Amino acid sequence: MLEVLKKRRAVRQFLSKEVEREKIEQLLEAATYAPNDRMREPWHFYILQGDSLKRFEQVAFDYLQQRFPTKPNLVESSMQAVTKTPLIIVVTSAIVEDDEGATLDNKFAVSSAIMSMWLMAEALGLGMVWRTRGVGLVHDTALHEFIGAADSEHLVGTLCIGYPEEPVTTEKKRTSYSEKTTWL
Repeated sequence: MLEVLKKRRAVRQFLSKEVEREKIEQLLEAATYAPNDRMREPWHFYILQGDSLKRFEQVAFDYLQQRFPTKPNLVESSMQAVTKTPLIIVVTSAIVEDDEGATLDNKFAVSSAIMSMWLMAEALGLGMVWRTRGVGLVHDTALHEFIGAADSEHLVGTLCIGYPEEPVTTEKKRTSYSEKTTWL
């Protein structure tokens, strides 16, 4: 398992090939086995491909133009993250009314679900990147409204998924756990 984790990478360049429904369903099934507090299973998945992905491109473009009106090159390069991605899965977490702790636990569970999807994507020969800021639109209401998420849902991630354009061969640099660990 450690070798699998060491090889995991964020993939941002995809082939134009569609991701098969069977593989999408395997990603979603893997997510449902993530640990979650009190078995609340707080996740919801919104699948964007084909027409819905084309409509999302306009939402992302409008957002980026509004946020970066004097930076057309940034808008253009950011849009490639959407226009060259064959599948986007937006993942939300359930908000527990009047319980901030449970709501936070749900976000942790959804983060685990996303990691499960990432590992499954690798096993299926797919690449993935988990976006939040910028074109990920997680911190903006535009995506929430576009997918029709309920007020009781919090956006956690915009997952761009597809077949990698090239194999990832670069070594991942990480600080040793020993520099980030205190033994008590």
